[in-house]
Order: sequence, then C-alpha cells, then structure tokens
Amino acid sequence: MIFFCFLGIEEVKAKELNQEEIYQQRMNLYKKTEALTSIPWYYLAAVDQFERSIRDVRDDLPDPPAIIGYYLPPEQWAGPLNPNPQDTNPITIELFSGVGKDGNGDGKIEQTNEEDLLYTLAHFLRSYGVDDQSFRLALWDYYKRDQTVRSIMTNAKIYRTFGKVDLREKAFPLPKGYNYTYKNTWGDRRGWGGRRIHEGTDIFAGYGTPVRAIAYGVVELKGWNKYGGWRVGIRDVNNTYHYYAHLNGFSKDLKIGDVVKPGDVIGSVGSSGYGPPGTSGKFPPHLHFGMYKDNGIREWSFDPFPHLKIWERY
Repeated sequence: MIFFCFLGIEEVKAKELNQEEIYQQRMNLYKKTEALTSIPWYYLAAVDQFERSIRDVRDDLPDPPAIIGYYLPPEQWAGPLNPNPQDTNPITIELFSGVGKDGNGDGKIEQTNEEDLLYTLAHFLRSYGVDDQSFRLALWDYYKRDQTVRSIMTNAKIYRTFGKVDLREKAFPLPKGYNYTYKNTWGDRRGWGGRRIHEGTDIFAGYGTPVRAIAYGVVELKGWNKYGGWRVGIRDVNNTYHYYAHLNGFSKDLKIGDVVKPGDVIGSVGSSGYGPPGTSGKFPPHLHFGMYKDNGIREWSFDPFPHLKIWERY
C-alpha cells in the first residue's frame, strides 16, 4: 500500500512541474553529465532537443517524456539478441552488446532513467572527441543524414551562444507601430512558374518595413530565388525552418551561420521575385512567411497563420 501510494505521489509531482522547472531540471541533468564525461552540455542538449522535436511529429516513435527526449529502441538499448528488451542488468546488457550505460551508479541500466539516457549518449559522443568536428562526425555516423547533422549542429550553436535551454520567446515578424494586414492564404493556388500551392502567409506592409526573426535560430539560407526574390531561411531549436521572402534587402552584415534571437531585424519588406536577380514590383510589397517542419526523414510545409495570430499578441 505504502509503495503504491509513493508511486502515485511521484507521478503527481512529475505532472505538477511547470515549464520553468522542466527546463531547470533539463539543464541540471546536462550539466551533471558534462561534469561526469567532459562532453559539453550544449552537445547533449542539441541531440536531446532534436530527438524531442522528431518524437513530437512522428507516429513511429513514442511521445517524449517531460524532461529528456533522447530515445533508443529497446533492442538497441538492451542488445539485439537479448531475450528481455526491458533488461536492466549491466552484465547481460553488455553480454548481448546493448548500448545502455549506468549513469547514476545504482547498478541498473534503465531506459526510463534520465541520467542513464544522457550518460549513454555522452559515452557514445566521447568515443569521437569533444570538439565540433568530432561531434559532427559522431552525428553523421549515427544518423547518416546531412540535414539531421545540420539541425543538431544548429541547436548546439544556439545553446552555446545563449547559455540556456529555455528559448520559448517569440516575436511577430513585423514590429509594432507599422501598418500591415494579412489573412490565411496557405494552400491557395499559385500560377507563376507552374502550378503550385502557396506555402505560407502573406503579410502586406509598406516598402522598407523591418522584418524580424521570430525565434532563436541560425541563418541557414540567404540570397535570391526566382520565386521568393531576396529571401532568408532560419532554423530554430524545434527543427522548424522559417522562410522570409520577397524582401527589399537584408540587414547589414547578415550572413549564413549567424545566430539570431526573437526581434532581431533581418531585412525589410519588398516586392522582389518572379524573375531573375533584381526583379521587383510585380506585386504589392509584402512579406511571405513560411514554416517547414523536419521529422528526421523529410521536411514539409505547414500553415503559419495560427502561429502568427498568437505571436501578434506578444
């Protein structure tokens, strides 16, 4: 009776954690694992956040728990030939070539234990080294997908720059005080350059209206596209790609690889596109804002309009 009551209390406590406490617990675990293994906390956070982001949007993976999102299949954790996929015995897990490790010294290797999970991840990364080049190589050997490597390296760069994991802050793409209008046009037909759908929301505003980054992220793309004109692409820690198109120009010194935060000005509203570099004026000035989600296998567009309505209130 006492045992089951205790479990119930622990479940309630876990459910009662607010978002700030969850972020604090994550950071505490990252820092503790860093102290044990010398793997920088932002590498651990980068992989963990990527795993959390893909588990949120995939049906073939279990939903992530509150604190740590890193996931390994049971057959990999306990060993491919282990008759007990839920095995917690370090001796038999090693015997069957399982990758799970005991991170808290309790003599058990538990896939649901956050310290064991992070220690297992750190043990793998440490076999390659503790610098960016070694980290990138480890990611490639593990995921074997260029975009996944780029996404995780983006996470690491953002976490290292800002020194925190609570990066929920957002900003509307246009500053307060400027006149603008927009409606939900995602999925509408587009004819120029062939039949295609509109993968974004058009925010109409005057020439030169500042365009801002909506989230913490890294500039992944900058330049000309015959459809989008002068455009910028920024990826955030949720593995969401933000696409800003038809710009009048870019902010001074903005370049690929730059780290940005919500509210940073990245360019201005224009009417560029629908032709070779420099083409402008074929439509009223507006910002085309698109959002794309990557699930570790493929990337697709989704409707940004509901998000814009929320960010507009900030």
